[in-house]
Amino acid sequence: MIKKLYLPLLLTVVVALSSCSGKMGELSSDYFTTNPQVLEAVGGKVPVTIHGKFPEKYFKKKAVVEVTPVLKWNGGEARSQSTTFQGEKVEGNNQAINYKVGGNYSMKANFDYVPAMAKSELYLEFNAKIGDKVITIPPVKVADGVIATSALLENTLNNANTGLGADAFQRIIKEAKQANIMFLIQQANLRASELNKGDMKTFKQDISDVYAAENKKITNLEVSAYASPDGGVKLNTGLAENREDNTAKYLSKELKKAKVDLTLDAKYTAQDWDGFQELVSKSNIQDKELILRVLSMYKDPEQRENEIKNISSVYKTLADEILPQLRRSRLTLNYEIIGKSDEEIAQLAASNPSALNVEELLYAATLTNDAAKQEDIYTKATKQFPSDYRGFNNLGMLAYEAGDFAKAESFFNKANSIKSAPEVNMNLGLIALKKGDVAGAESYFGKASGTPELNESLGNLYIAQGQYDRAVNAFGSTKTNSAALAQILAKDYNKAKTTLDGIQKADAYTDYLKAVLGARTNNSSMVTSNLKNAIAKDSSLAKHAATDLEFAKYTSEISGLLR
Repeated sequence: MIKKLYLPLLLTVVVALSSCSGKMGELSSDYFTTNPQVLEAVGGKVPVTIHGKFPEKYFKKKAVVEVTPVLKWNGGEARSQSTTFQGEKVEGNNQAINYKVGGNYSMKANFDYVPAMAKSELYLEFNAKIGDKVITIPPVKVADGVIATSALLENTLNNANTGLGADAFQRIIKEAKQANIMFLIQQANLRASELNKGDMKTFKQDISDVYAAENKKITNLEVSAYASPDGGVKLNTGLAENREDNTAKYLSKELKKAKVDLTLDAKYTAQDWDGFQELVSKSNIQDKELILRVLSMYKDPEQRENEIKNISSVYKTLADEILPQLRRSRLTLNYEIIGKSDEEIAQLAASNPSALNVEELLYAATLTNDAAKQEDIYTKATKQFPSDYRGFNNLGMLAYEAGDFAKAESFFNKANSIKSAPEVNMNLGLIALKKGDVAGAESYFGKASGTPELNESLGNLYIAQGQYDRAVNAFGSTKTNSAALAQILAKDYNKAKTTLDGIQKADAYTDYLKAVLGARTNNSSMVTSNLKNAIAKDSSLAKHAATDLEFAKYTSEISGLLR
């Protein structure tokens, strides 16, 4: 009878004591999920959101539990920010977990990426107390490894297009010489004082010199005769026409005397309103703005003339200073300077570079695809023209293309010390990206406006920042490993395949990216064939592939390649 009476009471006490005991126990991994399920490096970080659950009747009412995400790998670990939870009888501002029903929670973690994380495990570690008593909750593994495809940027940058310090060589340079024959008001006769003045003598000598020069060719000789816009259209038409005729006859006579055979083109302008407006706009005469406003308001020449004459305060100044300059014949000798041929430039660059100017010498390097010959030419350019940054910049380009990035950086820095040109800044930005200095790269690219390859370089920057869609847009139709990498990361697999197939200088990483694309599109033959090609070109990729989670489903295939 006594046993029957106390047995229920005893069970109640046991249950009560167990619920208040210090044991909280091990948590199953089934209570946790991560987003993404497989961790991935993005912009140099490994971000993850962890969704967890404290089950029913687990979290003691007076417990405080600190949860810390820890990413562990062989020889190292990275710890993220902790989150603290509390039981329902604890005073505090942390998320409270009900003992009876438990509770769900989410927490974010973010780790600085290092390559060793490719083979790693994500754990949650618990620091639990009930009052002053420390409770042991074993760590729980919630995820395996890190996909680090974005980190391939360091390698895909190897075939990025650098910025050339371009030459300004022009084989044909257009030049012109000019002289003016001035006329008195309402006259068209050529005065001896005008024909014998110094600039006319120089002009006629220029015609003879250019005509005789082997590397110059006269296009034509122009006569443009004008009348000032005062005096009426009819009068000015006759004046301008006569000035043209008299000037053309004079020049034809002089050309015949000098035994110069060339085309003479003559024309006249009855009222030179354009010249009038130009001279007024450049002057400091009173009521200048009023005169220009009249010109814009009225198009009829007679009305224009009348309105301007009505501005009596300034018309005398116009008559004395502006109008006489418009009574003229303008003579223009148009000719071309013809430069050296490609054959001459290439020969001189090899045998006598001092006979070339800087533009010709830099141009010579574009006439060959031989990197050794280009290096020789650019080296000569730096010695002959040490104050020109382009030779040093272009030597840096060759070093970059050869994979000697330290040497490339040295040349780029030398070029930058001479002139902070846009292409030099862009190239230094690529070096900064190679070194993992994303902020430095962004700063350099900000000073590279106008460089043709800038959008491509910005695409590389956006990959490093984890902005994959923006990177794809920046690359456009560029066919490089980096462009394909951006498209793979943005999950635009069709475009990535087109890009990879279109790369002209394909390397080991071109094949490796094709293998990644094959893995993401469930094409096993594409995985194995391209991995085989990649490893044949760069044996170090075998070890990389062995730990790359992109190929987690193809373990047996990869093992066969690594035997």
